Amino acid sequence: MGGGGGGDGEPEFQIAPMIDVLLVLLIFFMSITSAQVLRIDKEIQLPVAGDAKKKEKNMMNEAALNVRWTNGKSLITFEDTKYEIVEPLVELLRQRKESNTKYRVVIRGDKRLPAIEIQRVMSVVAQAGIDDISFSALNKE
Repeated sequence: MGGGGGGDGEPEFQIAPMIDVLLVLLIFFMSITSAQVLRIDKEIQLPVAGDAKKKEKNMMNEAALNVRWTNGKSLITFEDTKYEIVEPLVELLRQRKESNTKYRVVIRGDKRLPAIEIQRVMSVVAQAGIDDISFSALNKE
């Protein structure tokens, strides 16, 4: 009879092809996973915008600026770093924009944040040369 094996015993379990398949799957999932994950501040209460559009899936080109309102002051957080002085943040955003021309910023401002503070954050982003800004909001309470 035709057939492989050639031995007279039980067929052996081949582990080498299984490892090859697992490595291919691992490489596949590593390649499709975004290296950059938006770091959001979960304590921020986002404003409600019922007519807001759903966000596009384009996380490689964007970052989130979290702006929290606490004790009558705004606090800007970017990638887990808090910025009370904005010049280092401007320089960091400028470097990101220079390395990626499609770089954009999502401002996640607390709904209790005064408009003047949002304007100040927009000014920081503009100083970095980033002209693509969007705001994060909820579509319902």
